[in-house]
Amino acid sequence: MAVLMFILGSCLGSFYLVVGKRLPLKKKVVNDRSRCDNCNHILKWWQLLPIFSFLFLKGKCHYCHQKISIVNLLMELACGSAFVFAYFYYGISFEMFMFLIVSSITLIIFVSDFSYYIILDSPLVIGSILIFLIKWSYFDLKTALIAVVSGVSLFASMYLVKIIGDIMFKRESLGGGDIKFAFVIGLVLGYRLGLCSLILSTFLALPYSCAALMLKKNNEVPYGPFLASSLFIVFLFSEKFISLLNLIFISL
Repeated sequence: MAVLMFILGSCLGSFYLVVGKRLPLKKKVVNDRSRCDNCNHILKWWQLLPIFSFLFLKGKCHYCHQKISIVNLLMELACGSAFVFAYFYYGISFEMFMFLIVSSITLIIFVSDFSYYIILDSPLVIGSILIFLIKWSYFDLKTALIAVVSGVSLFASMYLVKIIGDIMFKRESLGGGDIKFAFVIGLVLGYRLGLCSLILSTFLALPYSCAALMLKKNNEVPYGPFLASSLFIVFLFSEKFISLLNLIFISL
């Protein structure tokens, strides 16, 4: 089962990389053949096997012999490892399916936002629908609808932060994708843990933002990967964050 999960994850990781790279450029994802990024040559099936093709080709295109980005291999390994971890840590359960969706959205956002400063709508929409259906099937409709309310509330909170930020900095402080992603975070974690995730994301983004401001002339910082990372961390350690929140409220 673990081997099957790794194969599934690595195959999806390869697909997620294509989604993150092609959709922002308005390129086809499903109805187009895979090509070399350098020579544009159509790749054969044996050149598309996750992980093995990269190792067999020694990280170079079979046709033009240019180096293939190491991101391809890392994406496949990361997604395969995430799927195996979810299976061993949670077993076949509600938490496992949620972890798979969260890790999938996280990986796509890493690719698209770091590459093009864009958080794609389609992964957020598909992910939200899957999360809603899983919560409905494992619990009930009321639980799923409460999750939607939490998502809308966190979306509204994030939008309020954007309005305040725009006024303070006199420029766009948050992208639309970041605000939409807040809905998914609330849908997954609920409102209280969702707020923890948003706060944590600012601390995660701070070192990168400071380095980017010092090293680059461009003041734009991809915030999506840090939102995704904080969602991943809070989901994984949700019980510890709940205990921390309870201590804070008791002390208040």
